Amino acid sequence: MQYMITPPRHVDTRILLPASKSISNRALIIHALTGGNVMPENLSDCDDTKVIIRALSHRPEVIDIKAAGTAMRFMTAYLSVTEGEHTITGTERMKHRPIGVLVDALCYLGAEIEYAGEKGFPPLRIRGRQLEGGRLEIPGNVSSQYISALLMIAPVLSKGLEMKLTGGIVSRPYIDLTLHLMHQFGVSAEWTDIDSITVKPQPYRQRPYTIENDWTAASYWYEVLALTDELGSKVVLPGMLDGSRQGDSAVRYIFSLLGIKTAFADREADRLTDATLTRHSCMLNRMDYDFTNQPDLAQTLIATCPVLGIPFHFTGLGSLRIKETDRIEAMKTEMEKLGYILHANSGTELSWEGDRCEPAAQPVIDTYEDHRMAMSFAPLAIQLGRIGINHPEVVSKSYPHYWNDLRKAGFHIVQTD
Repeated sequence: MQYMITPPRHVDTRILLPASKSISNRALIIHALTGGNVMPENLSDCDDTKVIIRALSHRPEVIDIKAAGTAMRFMTAYLSVTEGEHTITGTERMKHRPIGVLVDALCYLGAEIEYAGEKGFPPLRIRGRQLEGGRLEIPGNVSSQYISALLMIAPVLSKGLEMKLTGGIVSRPYIDLTLHLMHQFGVSAEWTDIDSITVKPQPYRQRPYTIENDWTAASYWYEVLALTDELGSKVVLPGMLDGSRQGDSAVRYIFSLLGIKTAFADREADRLTDATLTRHSCMLNRMDYDFTNQPDLAQTLIATCPVLGIPFHFTGLGSLRIKETDRIEAMKTEMEKLGYILHANSGTELSWEGDRCEPAAQPVIDTYEDHRMAMSFAPLAIQLGRIGINHPEVVSKSYPHYWNDLRKAGFHIVQTD
């Protein structure tokens, strides 16, 4: 499938974003560990969350989490402490996404996990049982999801968990989000040092919980406004939280540098409200940013800055190489189709210093089975006049109604094959 996208003349719209995938997935695992029957409200309708709901509801012997990396990591930990025997698998790409760090940590804590294929990668055979827990060292510079998976099961371990993170910490806001959700469900879990977290054995408490909408999805609407030349253009996003614990809520500060201002109808803590985004003038002539704590925002800015003529140097991109695709190489390849030559340095950095090449006459972007490739490139139609997107259906992983929302905002989207 291929979409051809042309932009609206004016942007003034109200968009109901999907619920936060990060919070939904954590809330579901914690809810299952409470053993209660009060389901979290406003769950995300994305693919990742659906596979967790299905796995927890039906508990099949073979659990297929498809392309959902978060589900693979969270469910691996959950199944390790839950009675029963299961095999957990996924797509061909998922079978090449590393999980050895998490499996080694769980086995150290007493879990029974076998590799059903290549060592270090899914699929996995898991025999769940009560685990003792104790002290553990784990690399903090690979994926915060390994750490979050271990933290969520920590309260049900007989001895709890004392975890020391080695080698630096990536995506720390996601770890803090996990700790916040655990607090919300009655568990005390704290940083005891700059690199250590302690969780004592204790029960989760079930409670009603409503999930806020997704700040990562909001980033594409910040991008839309940044690409729009008309000052005063506006997007209203309901169901947002001022002071959100979502790491990607930093998007409001990053895009303020590009002239996008954010105002909340209600600034009271923990109250969901409208966030109004408006376009103002941008005086920025260069952007340097470390995405260690917000890696999922990187593609949005990598796509936006060159098209606006803003050179950049972005660091902290190491985790992009082990996502749905190698996002650094994918961004280099697809931006070259638009006439921009990006340079990758040391595997964790990417820059654009103004280098240009001949663009494709009618650029069509490949998406590499990666939802964020499709969503970060589509708004570029505003500056380019039109853009093609191959396999647009990939957005279902995190933002299933993305294309309908673009249409609502006035984009013209035609399926061309």
